[in-house]
Amino acid sequence: MTNHPLRTSVIGSYPFPGWLEFACTHLDQFGKEDRAEMQDDAVIAALHDQLAAGLDVITDGEQTRLDFNLSFYGYLEGIELEPASPRRFGPPAHDQRGKHKVVGELRAPRGLGAVEEFKRLHRLMSQHSPEAASRVTLKASVPGPYTLSGRLLPNRQYADRWALAEALLPMVRKELEELVAAGCREISLDEPSMSCYAHREDTRRMVDVFNRTVGSINGRARLCTHLCFGNYKGRAVGPRRLAPMFPAFLDFKCDEMHLEMASREFAELDLIATIAKRMDVAVGIVDVKSYYIETVEDIASRVRLCLKHAPAEKLVFAPDCGLSQTARWAARQKLANMVAGVRNVGKELKLAA
Repeated sequence: MTNHPLRTSVIGSYPFPGWLEFACTHLDQFGKEDRAEMQDDAVIAALHDQLAAGLDVITDGEQTRLDFNLSFYGYLEGIELEPASPRRFGPPAHDQRGKHKVVGELRAPRGLGAVEEFKRLHRLMSQHSPEAASRVTLKASVPGPYTLSGRLLPNRQYADRWALAEALLPMVRKELEELVAAGCREISLDEPSMSCYAHREDTRRMVDVFNRTVGSINGRARLCTHLCFGNYKGRAVGPRRLAPMFPAFLDFKCDEMHLEMASREFAELDLIATIAKRMDVAVGIVDVKSYYIETVEDIASRVRLCLKHAPAEKLVFAPDCGLSQTARWAARQKLANMVAGVRNVGKELKLAA
């Protein structure tokens, strides 16, 4: 599963248009067809911005999700959804998102919704940008079972987080298989919770969970993963060091591993040389937590820095994380400058466009 050198990509999420944010607080005023039209329009807006930036890989911007993973709990049976935020006042942070009580056997008879999202993306891409359809790759992102287990409360049936992850694993694996069957050729199994808690958990066990989740689609699609330190409301949730994850995470069975780098001033960048010996390495080259807009030359300088550690054919460039927590005006300009900076270096190296 190889692609051209100095590839440009995104993680998954993109800011909601302002009108969608407003509409989501008044959904009771919309009919079923109104909501479907609104979903299409939001995805078209995300497509427009990504295509205008010139990215090689695009997503639906996760426009029909609540956060990158919270909507998935609506597809699960056997849980009682937390009705309200456990903390409503004070600085915004991760503890304002409640955990769901498990009340029965965990099941997902309707799937997890990612296949429907991909089919919508494919349809809208074909309808509205057929000339770009052959140029770009459509990517689907699905949270992994360990990350999904983090918002569930253990009980007698599922004694701890590992037991919950094991119960979720076949559901996520089936979703990945159905994405491949639907024609998806690039999938990111996102496990940010693994990178957040690698400092205190069994990393080999994490690798085993990841590899068993993706085992049935290895070689059937380009498989990526995204490791970061949390970005809800622009806040991190784990110690922002890669060292605790390695060397164990080198054994992830994937084609591309994405690392949060820009917000950490490219600390531990030398690690990409080791990763590039096993798989492509996607470097987070844009800081989604900062409203400093990286210039084209900023990006080009960072690309050149990465090239000191890994060859062009092994490098992918993307924002540090999803862009859902970044204002759309900033996200749009960051992506445009990112692509322009990467392309400038490609021209310096005389790489094919």
